[in-house]
Amino acid sequence: MTVTSRTLPAPRHPDPADAPVLRWGVLGPGVIAGDFVDALRAHTGQRIVACGSRSADRAEAFAAAHGVERAHASYEALVGDPEVDVVYVATPHSQHLEHALLAIRAGKHVLIEKPMAATADQARLIAAAAREAGVFAMEAMWTRYLPQTDIIRQLLDAGEIGEPAVVTADFGGRARFDPTGRLWDPALAGGALLDLGVYTVSWASFALGEPQSVLATGSLASTGVDEQAALVLTSPSGAQALLSTTLRAGTPSLGTISGSGGRIETDSPFWGPSGFRLHGADGTLAAHWRDPYNRPYRQGMSYEAAALARYVADGRTESPLHPLDEAVSTLATIDEARRQLGALGVE
Repeated sequence: MTVTSRTLPAPRHPDPADAPVLRWGVLGPGVIAGDFVDALRAHTGQRIVACGSRSADRAEAFAAAHGVERAHASYEALVGDPEVDVVYVATPHSQHLEHALLAIRAGKHVLIEKPMAATADQARLIAAAAREAGVFAMEAMWTRYLPQTDIIRQLLDAGEIGEPAVVTADFGGRARFDPTGRLWDPALAGGALLDLGVYTVSWASFALGEPQSVLATGSLASTGVDEQAALVLTSPSGAQALLSTTLRAGTPSLGTISGSGGRIETDSPFWGPSGFRLHGADGTLAAHWRDPYNRPYRQGMSYEAAALARYVADGRTESPLHPLDEAVSTLATIDEARRQLGALGVE
């Protein structure tokens, strides 16, 4: 196909180092928390002043490994630390409600790992508590704050591909079956949809808004959680999103948005720093943007932390790019898909 020299809009917040500095506490020192802390230390001026675990040894080991200033032997001590401005909740999502409320009741701002909770009802409780307390709360859907997402947002807002009609996204990974593990245990809110599929549903929400209807098919593991799912979401305009997620195989992790005037196709992974292609209505490749910032994969979590710090400095209590009600809506879609599949899990 012919490539044209189309000039694309610039991302509006490309450098996380420009954000005001907050003092962070990490609740739940696991692998993702370690990647988050390392990303902030490498690419921002944010201070990670404390971490907390139910195990003093685990908290101290995490602090030593990631350069955290203080380790607390309980979550209560972490949220009560007067030097902490914002708490990053990184425990398994079956515990997000308990731990987000703990931080909010202590008067702390919260960034809650995705999904914000195990169900939409739980997410509503978090949103209501944060609003009542007047603290900032945000789901850590870090894809929304990447430079490529901001450019795509500008293209959509400008009508560059016309009215979106079809959206696609996939995210799958092969996971070893362990009936007691987080991914496979219904009591721990296991399953592909909550762990990986949340990215695909959020991508559809970004492009089309809240769906009018949800149709789901898939398969369950022997423990009763969803191990694979395919969703068709239909918006009030008639546009559709075709989404897939699985714990049985690695998939390309691509996202597309096709409209009456062209289409956008991401590079892989759509959920992390990568790039995208803009095509015209005739299929002509108008531009290919590649991420130039050298913050690959989970290093891109630095953008969400920087965005949160800017919002707090501006006096906001939730993200204008990913409001709490949208995080609730995404979980409502997943709730309905899991209901249709007959998946077991947290009620």
